Amino acid sequence: MNKYELFQRVALTRDLPAKRLRRGDVATIVDCHPAPDDGEAGYSLEVFNAIGETIEVIVVAESDLQPLRANEVLNVRALNWKTV
Repeated sequence: MNKYELFQRVALTRDLPAKRLRRGDVATIVDCHPAPDDGEAGYSLEVFNAIGETIEVIVVAESDLQPLRANEVLNVRALNWKTV
């Protein structure tokens, strides 16, 4: 059973420099994948910019995610558009 539901918003728990994403960036779950050999579930995430445009679709492990909490505040940062 998956820990997160489709279309749930979550935060990343680690930086993903190749995708220009940082720990704490918010994304929406768009697909759940069967657990790979190591037993950990995977998720496809859609990452949006501040005005709602898709900037990335990525696949991560469940351990790369954390739920959003009521005591957290969303923040805005500039995205580095330079290719890595």
